[in-house]
Amino acid sequence: MSGHLIQLIAAAIFAIALLHTFTAKQFERLSHRFPRHAGLFHMLGEVEIVFGFWAIVLVLVMALVGGGDEALAYAESRNYTEPLFVFVVMVIAASRPVLQSVRWVVSTLARVVPVPTPLASAWLGLAAVPLLGSFITEPAAMTIAAMMLAPQIFRPQMPEGVKYLALGTLFVNVSIGGTLTSYAAPPVLMVAATWQWDSAFMLATFGWKAALAVILNATVCTAVLRRHLQPTSAPSVEGGQQAGVPLTVVAVHLVLLAGVVLFAHHPVVFLGLFLMFLGFTQAYERHQSPLIIKEALLVGFFLAGLVVLGGMQQWWLQPIVSSLEPLALFLGSLGLTAVTDNAALTYLGSLIAGISDESKYMLVAGAVAGGGLTVIANAPNPAGVALLKSGFADETVGAGGLLLGAAGPTLIAAAAFLLL
Repeated sequence: MSGHLIQLIAAAIFAIALLHTFTAKQFERLSHRFPRHAGLFHMLGEVEIVFGFWAIVLVLVMALVGGGDEALAYAESRNYTEPLFVFVVMVIAASRPVLQSVRWVVSTLARVVPVPTPLASAWLGLAAVPLLGSFITEPAAMTIAAMMLAPQIFRPQMPEGVKYLALGTLFVNVSIGGTLTSYAAPPVLMVAATWQWDSAFMLATFGWKAALAVILNATVCTAVLRRHLQPTSAPSVEGGQQAGVPLTVVAVHLVLLAGVVLFAHHPVVFLGLFLMFLGFTQAYERHQSPLIIKEALLVGFFLAGLVVLGGMQQWWLQPIVSSLEPLALFLGSLGLTAVTDNAALTYLGSLIAGISDESKYMLVAGAVAGGGLTVIANAPNPAGVALLKSGFADETVGAGGLLLGAAGPTLIAAAAFLLL
C-alpha cells in the first residue's frame, strides 16, 4: 500500500513539475512585481531548477511516508552518469580553445559557400553542428551550437518569434542529428545494446533520413532569419587563432574533450579527465575565458532531478508504450516525449519482451522526432536553454513559445521518418 501510495504521489509531483516548467516565465515576472521576494521568484523562474527542486520534494515526501532509509535508498539507486557527463562536456565544449577551433572551421566554410557569410554561418550552426553531435555526442553539439549562435541570433534585438523558431529548430536538429551513430543520442543509446543496433544500422535506418530533415529544417529557418542577420555577427577569426590562443593549448582541450566523449559511460574516467582539464585551465589561465560552471551545474541539477522523478513513472508509462500498434506507437512516443525524457521512454520500450522490429523503429523515431518540443524532451535541451535564455524577454524561455517554435521542424522530422 505504501509503495502504491508513493507511486501516486510521485506521479502527482511529476505533473506539478511539468506544469511548473510551463509557468516558469510567470515566476520571473513576479520577481519584478514583488522585489522583496525577487530572489525566491527568480529561483523558481529558472527552468533548470524545476525538476531538481521537485525531486527534492519527492524524496522528502518519500521519507515522511516510507521512512528516511527507503527514501535514501531510492535516491542512491538512480544512475546519475548522464547528468555528470552533460555537466563535464558542457564546460569543456564551451571553453575558449574548443569554440575557437569550431568557429574557425565554420567561418572558413561560410566564406567558401556562395551566399552571404552571416547566412552561411547561421545555416552551419543549425545544420552542421547538430549533425556533428553524432560523433561528439548531442550535449557537446548543443553547447557548441548555442555558444556559436547566441551572438548572431539569440540577442535582444531579434524578434521573439524568430528566436523561438531558431531555438525549436536547434533542439529538433540536435535530437535527430545524433542518430547517425549508435552512441551519441541518449534515446538510441538506451536500446542499442539490447536490440543490437550498431552505427552502420543507425546510419542506414535512421541517419540519412535525419540528415535530410536537419538540412531542410536549417534551410527553412535560415530563410526566415535572413532579414534579421547582420554582417557583423559572423565569427571573427585571425589566422586560425583568436586572441592568440596557441595551437598546443587548443590541441590539449580537443584531446581532453575526445577522451570525455570516448568514456562517456564511465564517470570515474571522465571526471578524472575533467579534473585534469580544470588544472590545465588554471595553468594557462591567460588563454581561457570564464568557464560556464554555473550554467553546467544548473543543467546537471535539472537532469538529476529528472532521473529521480522519472524513475517513479514506469508504472503508468510502460503499459501505454506496450499496448500501442506501430503507427500509434510513433504518435504516442512523439507526444509522450514532450512530457518525459525521450531516453526514459525508449528505455521502457527496451524492457518489453517480443516487441517487433517495426515497433522498435516507430518508438525510437517518435522519441527523437519529438525531442525539441519541450525543455525536458531531450537531455541536451536544458543546456541550450541555460546558454541562450539571456537573449529572450525576461531572460527566460517560455514553454509555449518553444512548443510553437519546434512544431514545424518536428513535423518535418516526423515526415522524414514515416515517409522516407
